[in-house]
Amino acid sequence: MTSADPERVIAIARSWIGTPYHDQASLRGVGCDCLGLARGVWREIVGPEPFPIPPYSRDWGETGPREVLADGARTMMIEVSLAKADPGALVLFRMMPRAIAKHVGILTGPDSFLHAYERLGVIEEPLTVSWRRRMAFAFLFPQR
Repeated sequence: MTSADPERVIAIARSWIGTPYHDQASLRGVGCDCLGLARGVWREIVGPEPFPIPPYSRDWGETGPREVLADGARTMMIEVSLAKADPGALVLFRMMPRAIAKHVGILTGPDSFLHAYERLGVIEEPLTVSWRRRMAFAFLFPQR
């Protein structure tokens, strides 16, 4: 599987900046959450979503034996090590120690990323030490 052009991924992701936060939505300019942002970028880069996304919990402290989000991403994307996560990569964050990864962002530069955050909507911000230590998984979008 060949990965999509990272510059195209970043340009499409940036076109979502300013979209208001709306839990479990995925409509540019109208509303999305972090997964909805990734889903919207997927649709423009790859095409239709391969399966419907079931309802999911907003609990960032959720624990469990299975990394549901990472397992789902593995079925459709190209997993890379965090050390090889360059701009254009989709990154999953573990927001609390020992919790499963439940937040999604897209790297836009060596020290920046884009994500949808409650009350702020889709924003691009610095990839600070605090965000870096929460990174758990990284994936590349496949080429159409």
